[in-house]
Amino acid sequence: MAIQPIDLQTLFTQLDKVAKTQTAQREGLALQQAIQGVQIQRKTEEHIQSVNETQNTGDDGVEKVKDQGSRRQESGEEKKKKAGQKESEQEETPSPVLYDPRLGRNIDISL
Repeated sequence: MAIQPIDLQTLFTQLDKVAKTQTAQREGLALQQAIQGVQIQRKTEEHIQSVNETQNTGDDGVEKVKDQGSRRQESGEEKKKKAGQKESEQEETPSPVLYDPRLGRNIDISL
């Protein structure tokens, strides 16, 4: 089946429309990608600027926070008592370093 000259005339007149269609398709893809990029950027900016919900810590109830005002109201005597308690706790706890009672007492003179 050969191509007739009349067919070529019809094809050449339609080439204009084919080129326009292909150009529109290419521009459409680029436009869709640009729109998706803008949407992703907008969502990212909203996520950055928004206040995020805190994760559940697993405790039942509200977390306790000490007031700074209560610290200021402590008298000097209460501070001394607390300091004394901390020192006594430090003295009661055994030190993590173990010492050998024989260490440094004997001199080895063997050859």
